[in-house]
Amino acid sequence: MKRESVKIGFWTATFMVIANMVGTGIFTSLGFQVVDIPSGFPVMMLWVLGGVAALCGALTYGELGTALPRSGGEYHLLSRIVHPVLGFLSGWVSATVGFAAPTALAAIAFATYLATALPAVPVVHTAAALVLFFTVLHGSSVWWGTRFTNVLTILKVLLLLVLIGSAYYVRVPQDVTPFPVPGDWGLIMTPAFAVSLVYVSFAYTGWNAAIYIVGEMESPRRDLTRALVLGTSVVFVLYILVNYAFMYTVPFPELAGQIEVGYLSASKIFGEAGANLMAVTIALILTSTVSVMIYLGPRIVQVMGEDVPLLRSLSYKSAGGIPTYAMVVQCALTFGFIYTATFQQVLLYAGFTLNLITALTVAGIFVSRHREPELERPYRTWGYPWPPIIFLVLSAWSLSFMLVTRPEESLAGLATLMLGLVIYGVDYLVRRA
Repeated sequence: MKRESVKIGFWTATFMVIANMVGTGIFTSLGFQVVDIPSGFPVMMLWVLGGVAALCGALTYGELGTALPRSGGEYHLLSRIVHPVLGFLSGWVSATVGFAAPTALAAIAFATYLATALPAVPVVHTAAALVLFFTVLHGSSVWWGTRFTNVLTILKVLLLLVLIGSAYYVRVPQDVTPFPVPGDWGLIMTPAFAVSLVYVSFAYTGWNAAIYIVGEMESPRRDLTRALVLGTSVVFVLYILVNYAFMYTVPFPELAGQIEVGYLSASKIFGEAGANLMAVTIALILTSTVSVMIYLGPRIVQVMGEDVPLLRSLSYKSAGGIPTYAMVVQCALTFGFIYTATFQQVLLYAGFTLNLITALTVAGIFVSRHREPELERPYRTWGYPWPPIIFLVLSAWSLSFMLVTRPEESLAGLATLMLGLVIYGVDYLVRRA
């Protein structure tokens, strides 16, 4: 007997946004920021700017997703609004970079934090094992996969709140303030501030998670925008508080250049034993990120398979609505990143390509309103046109800066787009033949 596909409700969609956002970036990037910005106010401004950009993107995606409700994320939106070739390229990026690369980063971070408390843990193989576990879990049942994601996400938020609350009981608090002091505005105008915004933007990546499963939601027109905005807002507040807690507990010289900032903060609050416990806790939190990315990513590959004859086999769904073949492909790509590239290379490469595609999709709202003014829009972007404009200005600044300062990773991202264009051209010729 054929099983009915499980529909996703508002809270599960919201939890997916939160789980997809809170992950590698928040626990690894602060140490890089304070190297050249050793002051509380400029660092807090970084996270405020990143949060504003994410909210502007969520507001814009809310209109596009409710007007054109189908799973597939940017692939579906750009195909429908602009041209199928842009849609294919965005889907190609999502399939090869957008989920596989961040999944690999989160899995490696999980294994690294775990190895801090348990030195015998082999980092690379443990990361691969985690990816395989969640692939099997989500490949066997939508019900178990979504429930597991919900439970982990609730636990993630609770643990972050515990970390935030306990920070104020640290024995030696640091003299850090969220308000400007002399010299802070000058730091904000430096190139180092722009560099740090790239790391912050990566930490906020994932605010668009619900758009990838809009076709599986119970009531997308009612719930999509609410899930995007609520999930992003919760993470915005958490990020501000968590980063202040990190700076409040650990001196800037000790934070500078370090990756495991959560471990350092816990060591100041709880001592070595508590720090080891926090390392395990953060590792557990990162499993939620791995879980939700493995759940969402194959949906884009599956939708591409429906539309592109050359990839038709990837459109297969099981009786329970699970994109099985697409899930296997994403697992293989994730293994490739885990075993062949460094953490920083994957992070910068993914950051550039994802930012480019997201900016193109946000710009699509102007095209959509111009070409289809009569299209039914259950939700219209609040404050239009300013949210998409703000998002695009910040994205253009980050992309241009990345292209100049990190040409290797940026050019690798552009090369990925070119390879996708070649595959699209071959598919076009096959269809014509």
